Amino acid sequence: MLDNYIENHKEEMVSNLINLIKIPSVEGEAIQGKPFGEECNRALEYMLDLGNKLGFTTKNIDGYCGYIEFGEGEELLGIIGHLDVVPAGEGWNEPPFAGKIYDDKIYGRGTMDDKGPVIASLYAMKAVMDTQKINKRVRLILGLNEETRWECIERYKKTEELPTISFSPDGVFPCIYAEKGFLTLYLNEKIIQNKDIIIENINCENNPVNIVPRFCEIKLKIKRADDIIRIAENFIKSKKYSININKIDEEHINLISEGFAAHAAHPELGKNAISMMLELLNELLDINIIKLFCNNIGMDYNGNIMKMNNKDFSGELTLNVGNVKFENDNISIGLNLRIPVETPINFIEEKFRQIFKKDNVEIDIVDRREGLNVAKDSKLVKTLCSIFKEKTNRDEEPFTMGGATYARAFNNCVSFGPAMNDEEDLCHQANEYISIKRLILCTKIYAQAIAEL
Repeated sequence: MLDNYIENHKEEMVSNLINLIKIPSVEGEAIQGKPFGEECNRALEYMLDLGNKLGFTTKNIDGYCGYIEFGEGEELLGIIGHLDVVPAGEGWNEPPFAGKIYDDKIYGRGTMDDKGPVIASLYAMKAVMDTQKINKRVRLILGLNEETRWECIERYKKTEELPTISFSPDGVFPCIYAEKGFLTLYLNEKIIQNKDIIIENINCENNPVNIVPRFCEIKLKIKRADDIIRIAENFIKSKKYSININKIDEEHINLISEGFAAHAAHPELGKNAISMMLELLNELLDINIIKLFCNNIGMDYNGNIMKMNNKDFSGELTLNVGNVKFENDNISIGLNLRIPVETPINFIEEKFRQIFKKDNVEIDIVDRREGLNVAKDSKLVKTLCSIFKEKTNRDEEPFTMGGATYARAFNNCVSFGPAMNDEEDLCHQANEYISIKRLILCTKIYAQAIAEL
């Protein structure tokens, strides 16, 4: 009954997902009543309006987030999703906010992370509401700045009812029972410029710290340009780095480092343009923060040099050098770490203090989140894995990951789809898409999970 209901609403689901994709809900500047900008607010209003039209109860929580709900009973089943997306970036074959369909695939930023799964969850709720009798309330919670600071979900937790049990459709099937800890920090130092080589500008296109940077450009004012270019060329050749040198005039050169993007949870899948550039700068200049960075981090994305990679069942520590800024002679390097579940975050923070702060580099911690660890043999995990097996005929074990989902924000919550364990990770990538077949399959899985939970 549930599956037939969902098949009959396929065109409606696809249409509403395309409409949602067309809203470029990258977090913007706060305005009155819209703390994450106009477009994130527009995405929230679209979903709440759709919820009302479909017969649900809805609530806008001061523009920070909202929810869509049905059912009766004391207990609350939560489904935790988000409507904000990372910037589109370069490399798209089609406009990233158009929702074009090719070969049964809907292309656009957010199709997998997390707008497609949110639409699937909403129509799973609709299918259960219209065909089943349940003894709990079901609430789809919609965040608006999951990709950055999670202020949306923190506001929800302060003012609203917490779910008894929940899942987040923002990970991988069959389900993720453990997530690494999460730490974002900036290393900062006011430098004294060398008169022979002066940094005039650093540009990494304001790369989000949770994405491996694909681009970094530095403009230098120099004396003896030909000598510096020769040193740089030899270094680049010896390291086999993808850095181009452009001589602007007798006193200026541009250095352009080119890598390729990946999610910060999997830095080994990318090529870090910033790390390559900082290593080249260290060859050309004597700057304390850059020297410390290269001696202790450099191209190491597992924290091995700093002796903080304490691998456990959730995997290795990962470290992404995601951003670098230069303003008023201050260099700021942004790092995003995913920390094994059994490693205390305080241990990692102390490692940075021991190495960097003692040498006058300031450490600004902007985000820290404890890891998630729900018992692998819990009723929640077993139920979701059983449903996945029934719907796909795939018998797979639940697993751990380095990504940070809303699951860690609540007790008794895990992430559950939409991706499969054996496929390419499309989140934060160019040409992100969800197939219509996957959209419908997710909806059927989520509907069954709602009915059983």
